[in-house]
Amino acid sequence: MAIDYTYRVQIPHYAGQLARVATAIAEGDGLIGDVTTITLGREASIREITVEARDEAQADRIAQVVGALEGVTVLWHRDRALIRHEGGKLTMQPTRPVTSVQDVRDIYTPGVARVSAALAEDSSLASRYTMIGRSVAICTNGTRVLGLGNIGPVAAMPVMEGKAVFYQQCAGISAMPILIDTEDADEFVEVVTKIAPTFGGIHLEDISAPDCFEIEARLIEALPQPVMHDDVHGTAVVTLAAAIVACRQAGLVLEDTVVGQIGLGAAGFGIAALMVDGGVRRVLAADPNELSHERAIARGVEVVDMETLMAEAQVVLATTGRPGIITADMIRPGQVIMALTNPIPEIFPDEALAAGTIAELTVESELVPDVLDPEVHRSIARAVCEAAVASGVARLERAPAGL
Repeated sequence: MAIDYTYRVQIPHYAGQLARVATAIAEGDGLIGDVTTITLGREASIREITVEARDEAQADRIAQVVGALEGVTVLWHRDRALIRHEGGKLTMQPTRPVTSVQDVRDIYTPGVARVSAALAEDSSLASRYTMIGRSVAICTNGTRVLGLGNIGPVAAMPVMEGKAVFYQQCAGISAMPILIDTEDADEFVEVVTKIAPTFGGIHLEDISAPDCFEIEARLIEALPQPVMHDDVHGTAVVTLAAAIVACRQAGLVLEDTVVGQIGLGAAGFGIAALMVDGGVRRVLAADPNELSHERAIARGVEVVDMETLMAEAQVVLATTGRPGIITADMIRPGQVIMALTNPIPEIFPDEALAAGTIAELTVESELVPDVLDPEVHRSIARAVCEAAVASGVARLERAPAGL
């Protein structure tokens, strides 16, 4: 797993010195990313250089090589991700600043009492007069975090904060991580049900299977708010979209292919089920955990062994949490391989390409739109609103602000 390190380096301020540092980093087998100028002085400059390294030992060696250059001092080097997380990634900010006594009267006493009275008469007004309509609870117990497994709710917090950042930046929605310290499904459901009135939606994240399926179903049944399990539905939607594009570029039609899903945890089951719902002719799945088979079969998925899947599937998707489980000798020329476990995938792209997969899919183009493009999110929101109205699931008097 590659790790980004930031090096703060003091460098003599004359021509060619930054190039000397870059050469030393390359000799240490580091890959340079961002370079930021911190200060410029008559005699020396200070720059922060981001370098991708294999591990801490290599990062330390690079620091030694660079620091050995005449006139160059490595002031410090640190894991960039740890730097970026200092102090956390979220704060709560008011939308109505208070700058006068009148502001106090408006947002608090005596004005706030009239708003509370209005909500007491008609609770549906809460989405108009409070943050409830634009807020989401991101609920986890930390039992299945990324590729890290059961690391607990506190260790899951950086992931939940990251999800909340995307909610705010991409959709203008305030999201609050909720850490629930229990591995008991009944208790988890009870806690979420009790806090649910605070939020307009419930986002479930990083909960191990099979509890995640039970928790989601029970919360959907119990709550008026929308409930989404991101590992099931979010991952599945993105994977289906990427598979459609990949097949198009490979001259295939996804619906006419055989799709193989390796791993039937939360994400794997969601992907396989959505592939069936999306009209794929045949969906295969492999997972050594027999407890996952019944649920998949009930959704129209064929459960096979991994050898059969690799031999028959034209499109192979993997969400196993097991790095290296796919080897180059398993891959047939022309197969589309999406190894989705992170931070270390089931097979690295270079190994898969060497085995004869469709190289242009990973080298020449992207399979999904730019996640940071605001228009992508506005377009999706419009489409969801239109689909909801058309299906009769919701009757909207007007589109949400900004759409």
